[in-house]
Amino acid sequence: MNTFKDVIGHEEIVNHLQNAIKTNKVSHAYIFQGEDGIGKNFVANIFAAALLCSEHGTNPCTKCKSCLQAVSGNQPDIRRITHEKASIGVDDIRLQLNNDIAIKPYVGPYKIYIIDEAEKMTEQAQNALLKTIEEPPGYAIILLLTNNSNSFLPTILSRCVLLNFKAVDKNKIKQYLIDEEHIVEYQAQISASFSGGNLGKAIKYATSERFVKMKEDIIHLMNNMEGMDLSDIAEAVKYFSENKSDILDCLDLMLLWYRDILMFKATQDGNLLVYKEELSTIKKQAKLTSFEGLEQIIQAFSTVKERLNANVNFEVAMELLLLSMKESYQ
Repeated sequence: MNTFKDVIGHEEIVNHLQNAIKTNKVSHAYIFQGEDGIGKNFVANIFAAALLCSEHGTNPCTKCKSCLQAVSGNQPDIRRITHEKASIGVDDIRLQLNNDIAIKPYVGPYKIYIIDEAEKMTEQAQNALLKTIEEPPGYAIILLLTNNSNSFLPTILSRCVLLNFKAVDKNKIKQYLIDEEHIVEYQAQISASFSGGNLGKAIKYATSERFVKMKEDIIHLMNNMEGMDLSDIAEAVKYFSENKSDILDCLDLMLLWYRDILMFKATQDGNLLVYKEELSTIKKQAKLTSFEGLEQIIQAFSTVKERLNANVNFEVAMELLLLSMKESYQ
């Protein structure tokens, strides 16, 4: 079973929650906000287990009956709100929360309700929840997990403690991937850099064969970029068309390459690169590009994303990007 010691990053949130337990000042309602994969569920599960632990510490003891029930998903005082439709409707809230909350905890001091993807609550569902949040029983704690708290009614926001899950330091993510997932350092470095500080995404990237293959394809493309002719560009456009569902990841991998070129050109320090194993090529390409040219190509990536969002012809947008990339080498 995990404890707060297993949380990577999010130190301020962990300190806040542990201090609330220690001082017996736990709020009746929290909003855990952060992108998917950032660790909201992980922390919510640990927080719930700690609140109900028989040892009454600021961490789950991992050994008592309550902790063992929590890890198996059978703790009767931890309730997860589920929904079958695309949205969380008023009936989901009424049946699983409002009608249940009047029943006192079965064994622990608290009864905890976890609503994942809480941004999917309809306005009617939020209004139904609001009545409970306004006058909750003393033992009730509601955790709203969301990637967008702006979707909540102002009246709900004003009655909850908002905790923002921010990006985790990429070096901590890298070390976790090496130590816990047994990922080789180079792959861990790229996955950590590419994750944007999201541990869940980093694990997915590091352990996904599809992502590893895509990364290798992009590195091959970038290694040969300055010598490409029109037939090579056509082949690359064909590759992107066949991998359209992953195009944003492809673009971000390519953008990382150019940021490496820019970094090396500015510092001459290969240790600062994400693509460390491609140092010789990056060093060569850094000599062939100007700072102005690199800035223009980095801007071209923003432009192509805007074009794709605007439903401009996919092949044309990618061909223009690749031509701009090739032209950036003098």
